[in-house]
Amino acid sequence: MKLGIVGLPNVGKSTLFNAITNAGAQSANYPFCTIEPNVGVVAVPDERLDKLTEMYHPKKTTPAFIEFVDIAGLVKGASKGEGLGNKFLSHIREVDAIIHVVRCFENDDITHVEGSIDPARDIETINLELLFSDIELIERRIDRSSKAMKGDKSLAKEVEFLKRARDEMENGTMARMIECDDDEKEMLLSTALLTVKPVIYACNMGEDDFLGGIENNERYKAVCEIAKAEGSQVLPICAELEAEIASLSKEEKEMFLNDLGIEKGGLDLLIQESYSLLGLISYLTAGEPEVRAWTIKKGTKAPQAAGKIHSDFERGFIRAEVVSFDELMENGSMAACKEKGLVRSEGKEYVMNDGDIVLFRFNV
Repeated sequence: MKLGIVGLPNVGKSTLFNAITNAGAQSANYPFCTIEPNVGVVAVPDERLDKLTEMYHPKKTTPAFIEFVDIAGLVKGASKGEGLGNKFLSHIREVDAIIHVVRCFENDDITHVEGSIDPARDIETINLELLFSDIELIERRIDRSSKAMKGDKSLAKEVEFLKRARDEMENGTMARMIECDDDEKEMLLSTALLTVKPVIYACNMGEDDFLGGIENNERYKAVCEIAKAEGSQVLPICAELEAEIASLSKEEKEMFLNDLGIEKGGLDLLIQESYSLLGLISYLTAGEPEVRAWTIKKGTKAPQAAGKIHSDFERGFIRAEVVSFDELMENGSMAACKEKGLVRSEGKEYVMNDGDIVLFRFNV
């Protein structure tokens, strides 16, 4: 699963990306510093793996992973080819969700392309460019379907819905906000629209603002209002501070966060929120060879979850022996859980839960 980090030039995208991935992406004070997107694969923080590792002492521990893509800064007119234009938009089209970095910090040494700090204006700039691109795509599809409708009357419903969607988008409505049934939603998804993708607004704040009480920050509140209206998520973050934290060891990081009075780093929260945004959960396998988190979509049934490990597991699926992580921790061992009848035998229709600890039985 890929998440694209987007925003105007000089809002802190590459600084945030560097902190997330420690990949050393170039970061500089001029537009289009990032031309080709940088890609980093990041472990999803999961304290359950640490506890299972303490219990089983495995030879290795493997977390779930998520991919972040640092995409070039967008400017007004991108949908018409300005700046990196179509290249920028094509890179967004390839990701599953968007982390929209919004500048909420003051710094005279870092120029803003509009000359002032205004999160609402910046969000509107990005969203309008994405909408302009989407409207063009929708109109092309309406044109194709209208021509095909002469020989296939079943397309009439599709054309009618797409025209309604286009009209709503022309009035500033993101595709993800359009009310639609399952079939209509599938039409939007199959059109490869940009504004149908889920979004987290990452409010990039100065250190003083971030640590001094974000609830009083007017710029942060402005972003929250926008996000609430469109059903998106917001996460306050200080990319500069997170870049400092990212260079520390695990022990140093814990001490540093404690000194700041912060329970969990902003990056850990961002990665976890991104995982959730994509509708992903983890089931766990545990034993002496390996403790591992496996990524699946919410609603995945046991045989398909087993197929994540190996296709033979899905093909020859017999049953899943399942206990919840919390029950395992409460009872101290798998043997104790079995004695109390807490290890369940689940069949092909079982829908996996986040934190299920599973042993799959199969025969090929």
